[in-house]
Amino acid sequence: MAAIVRAAAQDHWNQRFNARVAAVVSNRSDAQGLAFAKENGIAAVALDHKKFATREDFDTALMREIDKFSPSLVVLAGFMRILTPAFVQHYAGRLLNIHPSLLPAFPGLNTHQRALDAGCQFAGATVHHVTTELDHGHILAQAVVPILPTDTAASLAARVLSQEHLIYPPAVARFLTSAD
Repeated sequence: MAAIVRAAAQDHWNQRFNARVAAVVSNRSDAQGLAFAKENGIAAVALDHKKFATREDFDTALMREIDKFSPSLVVLAGFMRILTPAFVQHYAGRLLNIHPSLLPAFPGLNTHQRALDAGCQFAGATVHHVTTELDHGHILAQAVVPILPTDTAASLAARVLSQEHLIYPPAVARFLTSAD
C-alpha cells in the first residue's frame, strides 16, 4: 500500500490519470497502513470484522465505508480476508489484488511453504483482478523470484514481498491508463 501511495505521488497520478489514493481501509485498527495513511494526509478507516455477526454483514459495512469515497478502483494490499460474492460483484472490474505466488499456482494461504514443499525452482507474486473464485482473476503482472537451496518460507516471503512493491504500483498505473 505504501508503495502505491508513493508511486501515486511521485508519478503524478492525479494529473496523469485524474486518480489519487482517497482512503486506506483496514479490518485491523493496528494495521501499519492506517498510520502511514494518516501521516500522508490520507483518510484512514478501521472497521473491525469481529464486531459483525457474519462475513456478509462485515462486507456490507465495508462497502458502505469504501463507497463514501466514490472509488473508481479498489486496490487490496495486505487485506487478508476472503470477500463475499456480493462485495466482489459490487466492485466488478475495478477490484485488484496482489498475491504472493505465481498464479495460478498456490492460491490461498501458505504460498511460500507450499512452493518449497513442491520443490519449485521459482516463486513470485501476481497482480490480478479479483473475482468470486479465490485468486483466479485475470493476471495483470507477475514477478519471478528464484527459490534458493537455503530458502525458508520466511526468506522467500521477504524476497517476494520486495518484488510485490515493485510490480503493484505500475500494474495499478497501467490499469488506470486502460480505464480512460
